[in-house]
Amino acid sequence: MTIIPIRDLKNTMEIERRCAEENGPVFVTKNGYGRLVVMDIEYYEKTMSKLREAGLIAEGLADLEQGKTAAADAVRERLGAKYAF
Repeated sequence: MTIIPIRDLKNTMEIERRCAEENGPVFVTKNGYGRLVVMDIEYYEKTMSKLREAGLIAEGLADLEQGKTAAADAVRERLGAKYAF
């Protein structure tokens, strides 16, 4: 994990290098407190994808807990009738 003071943001090439090397976020502090996070776009996209997947899993688990399920055979029959396959 990399932590840098906000004044170091002036050196954009160094920040870019650190993001690429770390393959993760670079935390930026101001007066000793966390203020910003800078990260490589690929790392950001992977992180956002994982968050979306986790949300879908949580949604599916909630459906299971609430009994919002159907037997696979019944679903297959309904879909087959509706879409003729």
